[in-house]
Amino acid sequence: MSSHVHIQEGPFVKEPLSIHVEDAEAGNEHSGLQDPHPNAQAPPSATSERRRNTLMRRVSRMSHNNLYLEAEDSVIRFWDRFTRKGKKNIGVWASLKAIVLSSWLNLFLVFVPIAWASHFRHWPQRLTFTFAFLAIIPLEWLVEWCGEEMAHYLGKDFGDLLIVTLHNSVEATLAIILLRHCEISLLKSTIIGVVILHLLLVPGTAFVAGGARILQQDLHPHLTELNHSLLTLGVLSLTLPAAFFASLSSNFNPVGTAESNSVIVNDALRGNLLKMSHGMAFCLLFIYICSRVYLHNPPGDETTNLRPEVPAALKEEEHHLQTNDPHINQYICIALLAVTIGLMAATAEWSPILLGSSLLSPSNEPTATIRWFGLILLPLVSYAADGTVAIVYFVRHTLRHIFREPAPPELLARGRAIDLSIQFLLFWMPFFVLLGWWTNKPMTLLFDFFEVAILVGACFIVNYVTADSKTNWAEGATMVSFYVMIATCAWFYPGQPEALALSECTSVAEALEALASGHSLSAAEIH
Repeated sequence: MSSHVHIQEGPFVKEPLSIHVEDAEAGNEHSGLQDPHPNAQAPPSATSERRRNTLMRRVSRMSHNNLYLEAEDSVIRFWDRFTRKGKKNIGVWASLKAIVLSSWLNLFLVFVPIAWASHFRHWPQRLTFTFAFLAIIPLEWLVEWCGEEMAHYLGKDFGDLLIVTLHNSVEATLAIILLRHCEISLLKSTIIGVVILHLLLVPGTAFVAGGARILQQDLHPHLTELNHSLLTLGVLSLTLPAAFFASLSSNFNPVGTAESNSVIVNDALRGNLLKMSHGMAFCLLFIYICSRVYLHNPPGDETTNLRPEVPAALKEEEHHLQTNDPHINQYICIALLAVTIGLMAATAEWSPILLGSSLLSPSNEPTATIRWFGLILLPLVSYAADGTVAIVYFVRHTLRHIFREPAPPELLARGRAIDLSIQFLLFWMPFFVLLGWWTNKPMTLLFDFFEVAILVGACFIVNYVTADSKTNWAEGATMVSFYVMIATCAWFYPGQPEALALSECTSVAEALEALASGHSLSAAEIH
């Protein structure tokens, strides 16, 4: 009698493992363990059962050992790629030269010391904002350029994660500054504004420009399917606190007294919302980490070549990263990232935040202006560097198309901005909630109902456009048009008073008194 044990090939097991029980039994013949009745159909005995159990344990150990060896081999391959084993390393002088000549935007670095001097010498605030805004453009470019260079050392999958994180660094820095200044309501509007900017306007314009000379462009189907689930979950996580609060606040009267509203909107309710938000924040972070492990495990594994459904353009991009040399040494690149992010964080303190905290202070301007500032203007300002590069790129290619031979159209759609939105929803937003918890700021996941509604609409249209992993210029136009509609409505939206009261860094009773008197507390009044 012969038994055959077969282990299916998994993500680490490259060859199927087959073991015949008869081979194992034949190896025991020399030990006197022979069947006395070879032609009889003997019932299973305790001895044969032990043999089978021993064999299965051996198979299990061999399988686990194979998994361990494959994982260890993946880590070794990742480290060899990071250290460029067997390849020529980039020198210090060549790296510095590449940094200087990376882009003409480096000329704007002269505004960094000027912005700092303007801040410490107390020049006019509008002038300081202008210099700081111009200084952020080259700093953001250097951060993103370093991310692109690190993809040569990390591989496409892990490199994309780093690039997406660095792309969100400016918006995350501005959000942390808003949280530190206790501008919670403005911070929440900015979070929604950043997400819809990267969900609608940025990919929409990319789909319009990229699909103007081709019938349709491709998206990565594997990532698109996962992104649908992650984006939907991130949006639905904001509907839960909104639905919870809506079921309680139907009797809220914004012009009533604090006593009449204290039964519904009070510090106890805010405490419950904070506890709810803290628990949900951990869940969102866990989901995002699980999704990254799913996409990037093992580190450095070139899984792109193993998926036949991946577009050819993505495979060519991975091949380009493997065969072409980077322009900068990996360790110099890491040091440049640390310095640039530090300069950008300090400079951002004096740019759009000053404009929003003082020139558009809630005590001086209508609420509609503040709402539009958070949803539309501040995200656009934080996207200034990418927008400048995109405009210059578009003008250059348009002139080339008119006066010279046009470049062939790209088959791969530029949908990385959608990944930025997903990371901002599932990683940065819960991080801000937990950071507010640690710094004693009332940052909850209860957002304005209007903001939640436009986010649900943006999620719906993005998932519908990318459902078939293909895009065209007409679908891009619908995304841009919907963003313009949102911007138009946001200009006239006065805001939800209950959400504003629960977002103040004072007691809810004081916030209700301020709302009843016709104004809200600004950060300057609180401190």
